[in-house]
Amino acid sequence: MTERRGERLDTPTGARRQLVRRPTFSSDAFGVFAEQFARFMGTATFLIYMTLFVVIWVGWNALAPEDLRWDDYPFIFLTLMLSLQASYAAPLILLAQNRQEARDRVIAEQDRQADARAHADMEFLAREVASLRMAVGEVATRDFLRSELRALLSDLEERDESHADGDDGTATPGP
Repeated sequence: MTERRGERLDTPTGARRQLVRRPTFSSDAFGVFAEQFARFMGTATFLIYMTLFVVIWVGWNALAPEDLRWDDYPFIFLTLMLSLQASYAAPLILLAQNRQEARDRVIAEQDRQADARAHADMEFLAREVASLRMAVGEVATRDFLRSELRALLSDLEERDESHADGDDGTATPGP
């Protein structure tokens, strides 16, 4: 058996042709639709519309002539419709919740980072305030300077008084 170059039976050949093209959709656009749908289902408007739909359905199929009813015996078609609505609503609501959870996770991470930055800033400012307090402790204050000047002034006044009395420390000849 001759083997062609690069071709073996146990090695897949190049890309296969797709017989049926798979539909493509934007997951973000579908997620936005799911969020809008879930948001609408959580409103009073949806509840009112759904209640009116069920009341009209039950009323028509209970009170209309038998040949015009579309859901005669115990509202099986209504049950099917509500089950279909619920089977589509549940995954869409879950998708919307997952997207919200992802957004909440990102926001929580951003909040955590902002808190960490704020904490670091507060620690830095606390260190700066402490260093300023230490530096101010070494600086002469206005009250301290005033008390020192008053002490010097009183010393000078005492010296002047002692010189004026002649008590300059030398003996003066007496009469």
